[in-house]
Amino acid sequence: MTFYRPSKTTECVHIDALFGEVGKNVIDFDLIESRFRHLMRVAVSVREGAISSSTLLKRLRSGSRKNATYAAFREVGRVIRTVQLLRYLSDAPLRRRVTAATNKVESFNRFSQWIGFGNCGVIADNGPVEQEKAMKFNALLTSAVIFHNALDIAEIIRQLLEEGWEIDPEGLAHISPYLTEHIKRFGEYSTHELGIQPEAYDPHLDVDFSPLRGDHPERADGYGQAA
Repeated sequence: MTFYRPSKTTECVHIDALFGEVGKNVIDFDLIESRFRHLMRVAVSVREGAISSSTLLKRLRSGSRKNATYAAFREVGRVIRTVQLLRYLSDAPLRRRVTAATNKVESFNRFSQWIGFGNCGVIADNGPVEQEKAMKFNALLTSAVIFHNALDIAEIIRQLLEEGWEIDPEGLAHISPYLTEHIKRFGEYSTHELGIQPEAYDPHLDVDFSPLRGDHPERADGYGQAA
């Protein structure tokens, strides 16, 4: 990632190497100031729904490098990204939260790809409608399997509680619903189970999650909570 200096003469004592050669990678604040009112009008238009962000991006891509609005937004983006990168380097709790969230997203993507194993996950149709169908069907099936895993996890937790085990909410928060070992992707084709009515879904778990919401807010969206 590229770090940008606020001016050509700016030098940092300990981290100057992050910004590259002195005089390069400099934010053009004069351009931001000259286009600031226009940037705010565009931002308000997007917020109020007068123009969609996708439409805005399409317009900005048209001759982008010659478009002053595009260049100004690019400079603002460089400012925001540099500040966030510096925060990431200096804030250990933030790094832990970002890493945890990234790992969850990557785990979901791997799980979704594992579910969509047909044709090695490659969408063979060039039509956008059919491509959208394939992606939505995969997302639907992925969600169904995650729900199935959540039901199994909840049932096992209830059995452990009945046996006298103490379920620690912090440990439960690390349980992933992206389990695959027990899933047969080709299924089991039997007819004797067609008439069996499944039991009603019981979402209740006799586990106190308040410590996760209070003392450890960064864990409140953990796997156990999602399950």
